[in-house]
Amino acid sequence: MLPPEAALDMPIQRLDGPPPGSIEVKTQPQGLLVKRLLLIALTLVLALAASTQLRMVLAREQVNAIDIVLLVVFMPLFTWISFGFVNSAIGFYQLISGGHPGFTAVPRPAQTLRHRVAVLMPVYNEDVDATFGRVLTMARSIAAAGGAPWIDFFVLSDSDESNGRREQAAWLEVAREAPIAVYYRRREHNTARKPGNIAEWVRRFGAAYECMLVLDADSLMSGDAIVGMASIMEARPSIGLLQTVPMITNARTLFQRWMQFASEAYGPIASAGLLWWSGSEASFWGHNAIVRTRAFAQSCGLPELPGKPPFGGHIQSHDIFESALLRRRGWAVHMVMIDGSYEEFPPSIVDYVKRDRRWMQGNMQHLRLLGTSGLHWVNRLHLLLGAAAYLMSPFWLVLLLASAAQVFFSSDAALQSLSTSWVLWLTLLLLFGPKLMGLIWMLASAARRRRFGGTTRILRSVALDIPLAVLMAPVTMVAQTKSLVEMVVGIPSGWAAQVREARSIPVLSVLRRLREHLLLGLAFASLAWFDPQIGLWFSPIALGLLSSPWLISWTSSERLGTLTHAWGFFWVPPVQLGEDAPVADS
Repeated sequence: MLPPEAALDMPIQRLDGPPPGSIEVKTQPQGLLVKRLLLIALTLVLALAASTQLRMVLAREQVNAIDIVLLVVFMPLFTWISFGFVNSAIGFYQLISGGHPGFTAVPRPAQTLRHRVAVLMPVYNEDVDATFGRVLTMARSIAAAGGAPWIDFFVLSDSDESNGRREQAAWLEVAREAPIAVYYRRREHNTARKPGNIAEWVRRFGAAYECMLVLDADSLMSGDAIVGMASIMEARPSIGLLQTVPMITNARTLFQRWMQFASEAYGPIASAGLLWWSGSEASFWGHNAIVRTRAFAQSCGLPELPGKPPFGGHIQSHDIFESALLRRRGWAVHMVMIDGSYEEFPPSIVDYVKRDRRWMQGNMQHLRLLGTSGLHWVNRLHLLLGAAAYLMSPFWLVLLLASAAQVFFSSDAALQSLSTSWVLWLTLLLLFGPKLMGLIWMLASAARRRRFGGTTRILRSVALDIPLAVLMAPVTMVAQTKSLVEMVVGIPSGWAAQVREARSIPVLSVLRRLREHLLLGLAFASLAWFDPQIGLWFSPIALGLLSSPWLISWTSSERLGTLTHAWGFFWVPPVQLGEDAPVADS
């Protein structure tokens, strides 16, 4: 099942004290500080201008406690959406002007490889047939790209005993058929979850491999992409980690097809912006990335945080912090936008929220890691942004509740004035501007229009995406706020196996879990009785919350996903796995 062991020391890192020694980074882009200062300056200009306008509107009458709450939450919220807009605007300019080519094919420079590479797929009670089907597909694609002499594949299981027996039987079949070496190992105990799984492999086998390409159980990568990334690591010895931007594959339900289109249509713009300012301090997303094994072992032995979960214990969102630790040692961490990198997406909003709950717990732990000695300030920014993504949901809810309270308990003149001011229209521009830029980017190229199914299908898909996104936003806001409250009172997220198979969710089965959504929806809808103008602005939020059971049920349907695709909605470019490998359904 396994090759001879090649032990590699992976010491636990200290988070305090003097920072460790570092190597010289030779791949840092020019003008990176100016780019970052420009990003921050544009963000702050938008946020300060809007906050000043709000303060002037509220100052027309006597300021009360509700006004103070509005001011306190408005600044971080507007800074957050301004940052997202500016990042996307920069990415849009890079793509539309040709400053960045977008997702590109990687050539097959297998002849440049000189060191061995291990592809690692950690699994935990996954669908055995689907998992090993992806393993065999990737093994064949790697061989077709010329990587067979250099690349081995490891399935690293943390599954229970019964699943382990099925995995071993499936591995035997795959190992016989695969044109490259495919190994299998199961741990008895799921200690430290995925980072513990990877660390155990590093300590047992890491010395035999120059790099390890880390996947998730639902990952799919082409042999061209894998061999191409390995060749980049050969040519750039100061790079410690190279992260791809995976697109969604195997979409079946309406929710998955919708998310797949959104990632293909708007994701490249945000990714190009992130790549522009991250430079050699990019982040790690935990999968579909190649890592220099000795650098990882030297830098990324994770300690346990003091205290009990959810804020203590094992570091749950380990990936972003691991990239920060690599950079602390001096290793460059880069992001690359290439074809041939894919992952699956949760089949329903319910499954998405469950996964999101685990990510939230890990990202909240990052607040405790901001003070780690020796981190690059951009890595601290990545950690802060990861936590802020979840803190903004309760901020949005507080802003909405404070605005609603003004209708009941305060003079409504200030709120009505704000509802007609340029701040509200600027907010809408910042929220929906990235979608508009994505639409322009898709339509700007004849080849790109064809890959998305043509102009009509693109327009039709965006026209459906926008109202769906409006309806889902308040649903996510309340779900994340509820999860954050549960974390604060000490309820950890746990680590159950992810649901990846499509299943239709009846409306009645989710009603109990949506009590908070429905009650808030009724409260916001009632504003129309007291102030029709304010009620009109609240109507999308109220409608999203009140329709949440049907939104969850309908989007979980595989039949509706198939129908919408047949009617010309949510078409995306086909999956690219190389000429000699099977191509998944797009």
